[in-house]
Amino acid sequence: MSAPPATSTSAAVRLAHVTAGYDHREALEDVDLEIPAGSLVAIFGPNGGGKSTLLKLVADLIQPWSGVVEVLGEPAGRDARRIAYVPQAELVDWSFPVSVWDVAMMGRFPRLGPWRRPGQLDHDAVALALERVGMADLRSSQIGSLSGGQRRRAFLARAIAAEPALYLLDEPVTGVDVTTQEDLMALLASETSAGRTAIATTHDLAAAAEHFTTVVALNQRVIAVGSSSLVLDPDVLSRTYGGHLLVLGNQAVVMDDAHHHDSASGGEQHYHERPERR
Repeated sequence: MSAPPATSTSAAVRLAHVTAGYDHREALEDVDLEIPAGSLVAIFGPNGGGKSTLLKLVADLIQPWSGVVEVLGEPAGRDARRIAYVPQAELVDWSFPVSVWDVAMMGRFPRLGPWRRPGQLDHDAVALALERVGMADLRSSQIGSLSGGQRRRAFLARAIAAEPALYLLDEPVTGVDVTTQEDLMALLASETSAGRTAIATTHDLAAAAEHFTTVVALNQRVIAVGSSSLVLDPDVLSRTYGGHLLVLGNQAVVMDDAHHHDSASGGEQHYHERPERR
């Protein structure tokens, strides 16, 4: 049975005056953010702007230096089994000898506890998740042998198998083909229409505008929160990216500083289609 989603009137995630970072480097400063349950949210901003850090705070993978993080009405980490976290593809050891089925079954482990073996309900949940992401025929394949898009599908199957109330996805559609991107976003839209919440980071402004209902512009602080049309707002883009974003015709050219790049970027420029106004 699926985890009951939070009610539509409640906040799935709330951060109040949150500051966080690594060692002595601040990644987020005095962040206030509230995300209603049932939202499909994209967080966009420059590399080094704190997008991944925010997800890790919500997933209770790191602790804030100050402030309050509440998730599904509880302090972060209180009910971890209702949260599915999908990291950036670059952070996964793809050489680890596990099959697609094994990866999807990992989503069930928080429900099993340390000593219980998967039962029929767990096997059924994994089979359904693989079917939904189009990976049932590759269930026995080693994860490292798959294409980038297939790997992302397998990890989304792991998240779906967990039957969470909240999805946290770090760059879920980066580096995948258009078909995979459309399929993954359709699945997330289906989950949020059922009352669950999905929060994803992205560098792709066009994807944020096209696929998400709500966007958060983030550069260490929350710059703006609102409908997906915010990615068309020159003022929001200027305040989010500063001098690192240049709009040329129908393209937004993101030029991040090399010393701010995470492992996904490699110091290159990123070109994003700028959606036409409708």
